[in-house]
Amino acid sequence: MRGRGESTSAGTEALDRAVAAFRAGEPVLVHDADDREGETDLLYPASAVTPAAVSRLRNDGGGLVFVALTAVVADRFALPFLHEELDHPANDHTDLDYDTRPSFSLTVNHRDSFTGVTDDDRARTIRRLGEASDDDGYDVEAFAEEFRTPGHVHLLRAAPGLLTERLGHTELGLALAREAGVAPAVAGCEMLDDETGEALSTADALAYARRHDLPFVEGAALVDELT
Repeated sequence: MRGRGESTSAGTEALDRAVAAFRAGEPVLVHDADDREGETDLLYPASAVTPAAVSRLRNDGGGLVFVALTAVVADRFALPFLHEELDHPANDHTDLDYDTRPSFSLTVNHRDSFTGVTDDDRARTIRRLGEASDDDGYDVEAFAEEFRTPGHVHLLRAAPGLLTERLGHTELGLALAREAGVAPAVAGCEMLDDETGEALSTADALAYARRHDLPFVEGAALVDELT
């Protein structure tokens, strides 16, 4: 439920447009916060991802292509937090300035894929993850029959309470999916600047959204409206 009722604020208008896009299977740009990662992610409902969407993620995004899953779905698939499973001296995240823990879980390929990295292969993997996430009867045995690990699609586990516990793109995207009433799985990629190699500036991300007529929403607006 929205925390500000039927407000006509810019944040509410941006959220309404983003929700409508997600319901239609279309992409949305979400900026987390300048005092966090300071990044904009290009996000899709996972069940709507096509090869053309994967092409857009890798060409117009440029960062890591991932699928975020709610804690309930991740538990059903028996997906761990990867850092809790690794026994290696490099598995130390105390120097992270923007977070207290990583969301990474397994990497997977669909078993019907070939190398798993092509646009067709990754779209198949991502789309089936989205479809399976919405099936309460789909358990770890079904998951293991359909997917293999390691693979080319990175899975992320959300905090159980989403935005009440963590404000990463994992939780922001899944909160948007919940508001839109779509499957609890979101595909995305960080947007990078081709010239500097750094995160795409908020101004440039907003310009991209306007150029392609895509919704752009601030993480703060999602938090304000959805918590």
